[in-house]
Amino acid sequence: MTERVVLAYSGGLDTSVCIGWLAEETGAEVIAVAVDVGQGGEDLDVIRKRALACGAVEAEVVDAKDEFADAYCLPAIKANALYMDRYPLVSALSRPAIVKHLVAAAGRYGAGAVAHGCTGKGNDQVRFEAGVSALAPDLTCLAPVRDYAMTRDRAIAFAEKAGLPIATTRKSPFSIDQNVFGRAVETGFLEDIWNAPTEDVYAYTRDPAVAREADEVVVSFEHGAPVALDGAPVTVLQAISRLNERAGAQGVGRIDLVEDRLVGIKSREVYEAPGAIALITAHQELENVTVERELARYKRGVEQRWGELVYDGLWFSPLKRALDGFVEEANRSVSGEVRMTLHGGRAVVTGRRSEQSLYDFDLATYDTGDTFDQSLSKGFIELFGMSSRIAGQRDLAGRA
Repeated sequence: MTERVVLAYSGGLDTSVCIGWLAEETGAEVIAVAVDVGQGGEDLDVIRKRALACGAVEAEVVDAKDEFADAYCLPAIKANALYMDRYPLVSALSRPAIVKHLVAAAGRYGAGAVAHGCTGKGNDQVRFEAGVSALAPDLTCLAPVRDYAMTRDRAIAFAEKAGLPIATTRKSPFSIDQNVFGRAVETGFLEDIWNAPTEDVYAYTRDPAVAREADEVVVSFEHGAPVALDGAPVTVLQAISRLNERAGAQGVGRIDLVEDRLVGIKSREVYEAPGAIALITAHQELENVTVERELARYKRGVEQRWGELVYDGLWFSPLKRALDGFVEEANRSVSGEVRMTLHGGRAVVTGRRSEQSLYDFDLATYDTGDTFDQSLSKGFIELFGMSSRIAGQRDLAGRA
């Protein structure tokens, strides 16, 4: 028997029911921990009081918005992290942030287990449990929905019988997860991948097809981190939040994706991440100006692997930690400004400047004053293409 269990608590139906369900199944005391990563919604103190009313012996709420932005979203921006080249890891980034606080709470309260409300079909169960096992290998992980058959209808029945202070809505069209970096929507009619999303799916973005005046923004970076918008200093959290508003108002960041889940199935997900997409777009362009060619080419492969590791729940893995060092080094010169036009669902770069720029106007220009010695190209091409030429001669001789 586990004497104490720390539960990742959201304040919703499933995790509220999990408190009593875990107590019945394990005989353990349940400590509820809610972590605010910018998901909005109810007041944190309301959530804490609800956890206690649902039977938790202790309840903690953690304001981790700045921590989430600085320690999880910022590395993703520096890595230009887009799973399957499109998804900016909205949910995947929040799970290790939550795990860190769950493990810390387990240590404070002497708990032997950590629990979550994930199903056995999704990625999040892996992210929670792989993260916990990396940080605290001795902790046990419990998943009532998966391990104790806590289905939705049984959870509603449990809540009604126990008189829990939580809405027990039997019909909800979507499953939604959100934080400051974006919003993920699935299930309901979206499970038919031919069905187009309706406007009620979206909350962070406005319809990009509606005519409105374009918005121009200048994003300033230092060593890959956004530090100002239109010249006004911002924290990373403020940069994301303000671009959520401005880019979201232009319909930027809508993503409709059939993605490859870690558990082996394909899943249709609708995401909206206006701030994330705008910042990654600007960051990529500044890298184009400031990062040397061979480093830039190699980094693109690192970016893909970094994103896959995070998506797969391996935030605390040795490989991810090693790649973090590479990404930081690659961003050392990524300082400067990028101007973008936000309009019609797109963030379009229209200007870039940097004191670290590798762009040399005198080398690039085709006008008078060009300093590029074109006569050198002939010998370069001879040497560059020599191995292919020799192989071609051999192949032609073999076919003769």
